[in-house]
This record gives sequence, structure tokens and C-alpha cells, in this order.
Amino acid sequence: MSGLLALLDDVAAIAKVAAASVDDIAAAAAKAGAKAAGVVIDDAAVTPKYVHGFEAKRELPIIWRIGVGSIKNKLIILLPALLLLSYFLPAAITPLLMLGGAYLCFEGAEKVFHMVFPHADAEVAADFDTKDPAHLEEEKIAGAIKTDFILSAEIMTIALATVESPSFWMQAIILAVVGILITVAVYGAVALIVKMDDIGLHMATYRRTAAARAVGRGLVAGMPVLMSVLSTVGTAAMLWVGGSIVLHGLEQTHLWPWPYETIHHIAETAAAAVPAAQGFVAWAVQAAIDGVLGLALGLLIIPIVTRVIIPVWSSVTGAKKAAH
Repeated sequence: MSGLLALLDDVAAIAKVAAASVDDIAAAAAKAGAKAAGVVIDDAAVTPKYVHGFEAKRELPIIWRIGVGSIKNKLIILLPALLLLSYFLPAAITPLLMLGGAYLCFEGAEKVFHMVFPHADAEVAADFDTKDPAHLEEEKIAGAIKTDFILSAEIMTIALATVESPSFWMQAIILAVVGILITVAVYGAVALIVKMDDIGLHMATYRRTAAARAVGRGLVAGMPVLMSVLSTVGTAAMLWVGGSIVLHGLEQTHLWPWPYETIHHIAETAAAAVPAAQGFVAWAVQAAIDGVLGLALGLLIIPIVTRVIIPVWSSVTGAKKAAH
């Protein structure tokens, strides 16, 4: 009997450890996911454009295939690569994170530039006029998965930098959980967004009550506004997160700690002036300054990317010849 009780006691102890591990994984995953929020929002804002112009019945299959490609990007390619990098060359994580932050600043600044100086994009219409729909669908999915790879790399790198676990396997599990949950959240939201107008149209047409039909009409009318708001929030989040990553990296690597320390001091001073909302004020001030500096950095990077990196890459890979 005593042996059975001892066994049960051991099982209970193991269960407690397992439960604590699950709690640790959940907490770390939530923290990492919150840090990657800027990239996540932009991912959700960017993806719907890849189904624009296709038949309604093809929208969900396309999103499903992009989502599966995103999972493969995160778990099969990025997760092992980042874990190996963190194990053998951990000093490279911060510079890699800063590089990703600079990319976010570039992407956000480019979107702001296009908002200020809009230009017509006739390529999409031309594609649908000249290309076979099945072939075009494959191209769009491949392009979306490539774009997702860049965003997923940033998400996973942010998560890796956020995770604090002495265990290699615990770190791997947390990163996998973050990758899966974020992918499900992003592409689930995207699926809901792209079908919301269809849901609204169905409600407006077939629901019996006037209230339900009014809700349906509201969904149809509100989708363009939602997409505009989502795109704006995503751009702002990219600039804030990107600027914050670069400035924090400069401070961590001791290359130039002054900007980060100065912004932190300004945020604390502003927060002290509003005792009732110190936490929010400190975050808002720091995020706003990080975003402005992220925009400035992104605008500086735009000519470097468009006039140097892209032409060099095109000449090396032969992308121009392939395009013609």
C-alpha cells in the first residue's frame, strides 16, 4: 500500500511540474506574441490583397494554402535555423533582430510614402486580363508565401529574443506554440475578413428581420473602412515596433545607447506628470517617438533598397530577364 501511495505521490509531483511547464509555455508564448503584435497586424492587413480579384469560391482555399505555407515557413525552416543560431551564435540574434526591425521601418515608410504620393497599380488588372486564372492563383500563393517568410522570420526572431528559458527543448516548444497560434490567428482573421462582405450580403438578402438585414448592409458597407483602419494600424505598428527594435538593439549592443535612454527618460518624465495613467502615458510617448524615428529610418532606407539593393539583386538573380 505504501508503495502505491508513493507512486501516486510521484505522479502528482510530475503532474504539478507538467502543469507549471504548460503555464510557463502559455505565459512565454503570450509575451512573445504581444511583442510581435506589430508584424502580426501587418500580416493580417497585407494577406487579403492576395485573394483580391479571384472568385469567391477560391478565396478560402487560397488562404488555406497560404496558411499551410506559413506553418512550414515557421516550423520547418525558421524554427530549426533560429534555434541553431541561438545555440551556436547567440550574439547574432540582436543584430538579426535589428535587421528585421530596419526592414519593418522600410515597409512602414514605403506604405506612408505611397499614401502621401499615391500611384495607380495597373499590374493587378493586367494580370487578370492576360493570365490563366489557375496559373495566376499559383503565382499569387507563391508570392504570398514568400512575403510571409519575411514576416514569419521577424515574428519568430522577436519571439526567440523574448523567450527566457534555460531549456533548449522548452524554448523550441514555446517558439512552435507561438508560430502555430499566430498563424492560426492571422489566417483565421484573414478568412473572416475576406468573407465578411459575403456574410453581410447573405444577411442583407435572406434574413427575415429588418434588424438582421440592416446588420448585413452594415457589414458590406463597413468592410472598406475596416480594411483601411487595419492597414493604417498595421503601418503604425510596423513603424513603432521596427523603431523600438532598432533603438533597443543599439542600446543592448552598446553601439549608441543615447537615443533609447533619452526616449525612456522623456517617457518617464511625461508619465510622472499624469499619475493616474503613468503606465499608459509612458508607453504612448515611447511608442510615438519610436514610430517617428522608425519612419525617419525607413525613409532613409527606401532609396538604398530601391536604387542599390533591388538593382543588384535583380542583376545577380536575373529577375529582370525573367520579368520580360
